[in-house]
Amino acid sequence: MLNQFSRTELLIGKEGIEKLQNSKVAIFGIGGVGSFVVEGLIRAGIGKFVLVDKDTVDITNLNRQIIATRKTVGKPKVEIAKERILEINPDAKVEIYQQFFMPDSEEILDNTVDYVVDAVDTVTAKIELVVRANKLNIPIISSMGTGNKLDPTRFEVTDIYKTSVCPLAKVMRKELRTRGIEKLKVVYSKEEPIKLNDAKKQVPGSVSFVPSVVGLIIVGEVVKDIIKKKRG
Repeated sequence: MLNQFSRTELLIGKEGIEKLQNSKVAIFGIGGVGSFVVEGLIRAGIGKFVLVDKDTVDITNLNRQIIATRKTVGKPKVEIAKERILEINPDAKVEIYQQFFMPDSEEILDNTVDYVVDAVDTVTAKIELVVRANKLNIPIISSMGTGNKLDPTRFEVTDIYKTSVCPLAKVMRKELRTRGIEKLKVVYSKEEPIKLNDAKKQVPGSVSFVPSVVGLIIVGEVVKDIIKKKRG
């Protein structure tokens, strides 16, 4: 009998589908990158989610975030994302935390989480996420800078210590090295950030087709890693 994952099953088999449905993925940051991570994972068959983001949908999010529409402006991102998840797969389980994740935040991660996606903007939060995930031995993938960039074909998956050019990756390398973190899977680009004419504001420029691509690259990595994981 056909179902919503029939086409996916042709590629990864019944066991692959079962692994995805039994997995819990925690996504920190439901923005340009994170909202597409959520979208790709629920459509791929992930069965359990933890969503963490303090923000509400803003009018300026309409240019790049899949959860942002005129109807959702002003509403909490985690609530909109949860609603969208359940519209796609009503059997999914979703925990939401409307909060900024920082070093003094409550412990959200535990050994029931199978994978962590870091799609937050703050370096302090990114470092803390990596440290916590490592302590719990949970696989994590981190998005580096997507702002002020226009070429989605330049993004690649690598280890943080093999990155170059990206200013955010440079800071992450230094901070992780001092904490004894030996590796971190990241998605980053060697494209030089575009220098904006308006120097008054430090808000980075963005466009629809860059963070979305990064989000879907992350989805591919998460799905492939979960499928490769041995049962038990």
